[in-house]
Amino acid sequence: MTDVTFYRHPVLPFVEGKRCRADELAYHRHFHEEYSVGWIHSGRTNAWCDGKLWEVEQGRMITFPPEMLHACHPQQGLAWSYDMLFIDPAWLQGLEQRELQQIHIPYLLSERKNAACTLQMEQTMQALMHGREPLETETSLISLVQLLTGAEGGDQEHQLTLQTDRKYVGIVQEYLQEHFLRPVLLEELEQITSISRFHLIRLFKQWQHLPPHAYQNLLRINYAKNELHRQRPIVEVATEAGFYDQSHFTRMFRRVVGVTPRQYRVSVM
Repeated sequence: MTDVTFYRHPVLPFVEGKRCRADELAYHRHFHEEYSVGWIHSGRTNAWCDGKLWEVEQGRMITFPPEMLHACHPQQGLAWSYDMLFIDPAWLQGLEQRELQQIHIPYLLSERKNAACTLQMEQTMQALMHGREPLETETSLISLVQLLTGAEGGDQEHQLTLQTDRKYVGIVQEYLQEHFLRPVLLEELEQITSISRFHLIRLFKQWQHLPPHAYQNLLRINYAKNELHRQRPIVEVATEAGFYDQSHFTRMFRRVVGVTPRQYRVSVM
């Protein structure tokens, strides 16, 4: 049985909560445009990120920065449940910098930080789920972010990618982010990077762990998610996002979001 519910406050558009209770629900490689902060209530999962596989057990929190490719495969035979917060990067960047010198959220938390953050995560989720006053909800979210940010011994950091070839991948990412709604040719990517399409594909897969067309499809799914939140018709959104095959759109949406487009549209009303 799968039960996935999304929560938003009408005057706090920068945060979305997700509560999932499922016997078995796997997420293939994908990314979000928001900061993603998760807390596993029960079960264990094999989480793939930065090209590595980690076993993350009950009670642990896990985070991903925007556009960080990751995947999640819960271990079979265990009750699987978790909460997730999706936080708009623009809201984070607008916070008082004296409080947050630098937005720095590790992948896995130290034991001490994990214990403190789970308590604050629960408060934030409860505020969203029960539609509490926006002042209380945003204050709780800020308290969570303050606990999460900053390095501490025992944190597991995300891998840094500073090598020279990374710049070509960044150029392609920016181009796809601007043009993801229309068909994009490899010839275009070759022209904007001035390197061969063969070398480009190899570099992109090396750094992003998926080819450019799969990255474009994930951008389309994230776009569709935002448009469905506005209660637009599903067929209209799918076509606008570049999915002319509705069954393909539904399958891909469910693989990334965990529910069908129709279920998501109803849940976020």
